[in-house]
Amino acid sequence: MGENEILEEEQEDTTKNRYLTFNIGSEAYGLEIVYVKEIIEMVPITHVPEQLEYVEGIINLRGEIIGVLDVGKRFKKQAKAYDELTCIVVIEYRDYVLGLIVDKVDEVMSIDEDSVFAPPNAKLNHYNQYIRNIGQAADGVVLLLDLEKLLQQNE
Repeated sequence: MGENEILEEEQEDTTKNRYLTFNIGSEAYGLEIVYVKEIIEMVPITHVPEQLEYVEGIINLRGEIIGVLDVGKRFKKQAKAYDELTCIVVIEYRDYVLGLIVDKVDEVMSIDEDSVFAPPNAKLNHYNQYIRNIGQAADGVVLLLDLEKLLQQNE
């Protein structure tokens, strides 16, 4: 095994089963930590005309222009004013970098594989389609997002 392969395996071990948890309203969501590049406070957003309703616009992140979407609006929740807890989770997924606006970042937590379950078959609400799995944590459940579906522009 080469040195690069060992380093990649070690990195995979430190991110495996680890999730950044955040809130949208009163619900807890999780995102695989491997996709999280950084978390930043709200910055001015340049609105771009004729975008989908949940796409807030673009920001300049240290010279890199990235798109920003509001996760609450994506879930068709009632729009909420941004406050001091609102932040942008910058993710790197596939070939692009994107910002996700969330109400509040909570923590990075480990959820063992045996505490992760498939969501119920019945569509309980309109955003169930964005949930890959449900993680059982000490203080409740965490809805684990499916980034592929969250980022699809299928409207």
